[in-house]
Amino acid sequence: MTERIPLLIDCDTGIDDSLALLYAVASPEAEILAVTCCTGNVEAEQVAANTLAVLELAGRTDIEVALGRKVPLVRPVEVTPETHGPQGLGYATLPASTRQLSERHAADIIIEAARARPGDVTLVTLGPMTNLAVALDREPQLPRLLKRLVFMGGAFRVPGNTTPTTEWNIHCDPEAARRVFAAFGAAPRHPLGVGLDVTEKAAVLPEHVVALARRAGSQPDDSIALTDHEDPLVATRSVASNPIVRYIADALRWYMEFHARYDGFYGAYIHDPLAMAAALDPGLIRTEAVHVDVDTAGGLADGQTIADWRRLTGKAANVDVAVSADGDEFLRRFIDRVGGLAERRSDVAL
Repeated sequence: MTERIPLLIDCDTGIDDSLALLYAVASPEAEILAVTCCTGNVEAEQVAANTLAVLELAGRTDIEVALGRKVPLVRPVEVTPETHGPQGLGYATLPASTRQLSERHAADIIIEAARARPGDVTLVTLGPMTNLAVALDREPQLPRLLKRLVFMGGAFRVPGNTTPTTEWNIHCDPEAARRVFAAFGAAPRHPLGVGLDVTEKAAVLPEHVVALARRAGSQPDDSIALTDHEDPLVATRSVASNPIVRYIADALRWYMEFHARYDGFYGAYIHDPLAMAAALDPGLIRTEAVHVDVDTAGGLADGQTIADWRRLTGKAANVDVAVSADGDEFLRRFIDRVGGLAERRSDVAL
């Protein structure tokens, strides 16, 4: 029997967050306790609506979804419709969920789950760390109560994707990230940081989406959309028969067009699913333990994740930073798992 891993997922559900949620639902070892929401890719209320809709598409209406703090600790709200689309899901549209959000605050859910199962729960943050910073204020023992923190964020030895030095999740609330890194220095196990250093080494290309469609048994199985363009994803909307495949194709097409404009290739970096996969199987990545801090001074390096690779400061390591990943194996698992989930949900109306 597969050993279950209790997960709390904190996210700002845009395109790649939604794919990470689908990956978690599709993974037999993931025991999803709750999903909490913060502002990031889109504003918090839209994040919550997206999260509820994606979980409903995946058949997991049993998972509690809650809002947390709606604004960063110090900074004004900043969102990115140019990257994720006006509603955060690219060209995809999902029916509004009929479910209600939890009455609990995201920070309280994190604290209560960690207290109820000390040393057992893994927290995965896929957006800004605002909710976790609030939870730390309410429960300073949280680093010792959680089994581990896994976060998608940071640019450690590579350029940023928001400013020349800064990755988006950290950029949105650097004060929260700095507070988290300081607090988790006392954790029994270092947080696992999955940043741009590895997430930009595992790009999804149109052929991966076609492979996922074939795994799901979607028709047509050799094309996501009917078009005369050489790329099967270039069309107004996907014509895939499978609703999850159709959702993924429509969401990713926006992402792929964005990367074509700004990064010179027609594909997509799906940062959050790789972080989710690493939370479930750390063997997918190789890490190095270093001390990490965040610049919050407001200058050119504002929001930069500063890793002390040469141990110049003498400060103890507080993060296991991912330095390499098995991107091919991750993409194989993504196609197999999410494609399998799509196959099982083939009769869902969308």
